[in-house]
Formats: sequence, structure tokens, C-alpha cells
Amino acid sequence: MSSDPGEIIVRLDVMLALRKMKSRELAQRVGITEANISLLKSGNVRAVRFSTLAAICAALDCQPGDLLEFQASSND
Repeated sequence: MSSDPGEIIVRLDVMLALRKMKSRELAQRVGITEANISLLKSGNVRAVRFSTLAAICAALDCQPGDLLEFQASSND
């Protein structure tokens, strides 16, 4: 078994585009900084609070699975 289980792909940019919403508007609705939205979009975060994820889902009218995707490691 590989020690690399895979990775989580963040699809926040896709949902923003589908909802025709800017990062700035989402940040305001969720109550976090635009810089944090940018970090989330790029996947450069180690954790996301469930409360933040819930607020993002509410603002974008989506499910957590619409924002996050698991991609298995290719060397299995």
C-alpha cells in the first residue's frame, strides 16, 4: 500500500463561476477575508472549519461535495 493516499481537489473556483459570484462577494457573505478565499481556491490550506464550509455552502447554495473532490494517488 502506498503512503500517499491521494489528494483533495478544491473546486471553489468552479462553483463561484457557476454562481457568477466574485471571491469578494463570497468573502463578505461568509465573513472571512478575500485572502482566505484565495487560499481556499488554490488548495493551500491544511484545514477548513466546518462552520466556514457550511457558510460557503449556504452562500453558494451547494453541497460540500460540490466544493471538494478526492483524487486517489496514481501509484496504487
